[in-house]
Amino acid sequence: MIAKREKRKKIFYVPGMISLVLIPLFCFYHFYKVDAFKVYGSLNFSVSNKGDFEKYKVEDLRKYKIFYFNGEKSQELRQLKELRVFAKDMIKKYDTINGAKIRFGSKTDYDTFISVINIMSEEKMPTWALFSDNLYALANPKPKPTKKHSFVCGTNAYSIERTLQMQEENRKEELRIFQISFLKQQWVIFLGYFGIVLINIFVLVKFNKNKNYNQK
Repeated sequence: MIAKREKRKKIFYVPGMISLVLIPLFCFYHFYKVDAFKVYGSLNFSVSNKGDFEKYKVEDLRKYKIFYFNGEKSQELRQLKELRVFAKDMIKKYDTINGAKIRFGSKTDYDTFISVINIMSEEKMPTWALFSDNLYALANPKPKPTKKHSFVCGTNAYSIERTLQMQEENRKEELRIFQISFLKQQWVIFLGYFGIVLINIFVLVKFNKNKNYNQK
C-alpha cells in the first residue's frame, strides 16, 4: 500500500518577514539622514604672503573693479552674479587692463566666501590670490600663436573610441572607490542586518520543527 502523503504546511513566520522588509527601509532612512550618499569635493587653496604680494605689486597691476561683500544677502547674490559675468568677460577678452578686487567685510559669512572661490574655479580664472581681506583676480594676456607639428597615430574613429573607453574606465574606477569607501563607513549596519537575517532564519526553522513535532 502506498502511504498517504501528508500535505506539508507552508513555512511562514510573521515577525521574521516583517523584519526582513522593514530593516532595509530603516537602513536606507538612516543613510539618508546621515548624508551617506552625499558626494564631497575639494579645492586647492593658498594664501599669499606679504613679501610676494609687494614683490609683484599686485595692487597696481590692474585697474580693479571692486566687489564688496558684507553680509547683506540680497545685495551679495546680485554681486556674485555680476562677479561671474565680469570674470568670464575678462578671460574671454584676455583683459590685461582691468581686474576684479573682492573685498570681504567683517560680516561676510562662509557661504559667500566659498561662492566667490567657486566662481574663480568654475570660470577657470588664470590668476587669483587672497591677501588680507581682499581677493584679486587677473586675466592672462592673449597667448602668442605657436607653430604646431601634428602627429596622428591611428584613425579618428580609433581616437574617439579610445577616449570613450578611458572615460568609461575612469567612471567605473570612481564608482569602485566610492563603493569601497561607503562600505567601510557603514559596515557595522550591514553586519547587524546580516546577523538579524541569520537569527530570523534560525528562529523560523526552529519554530517549524517544534510545530511539526507537536503535531505528531
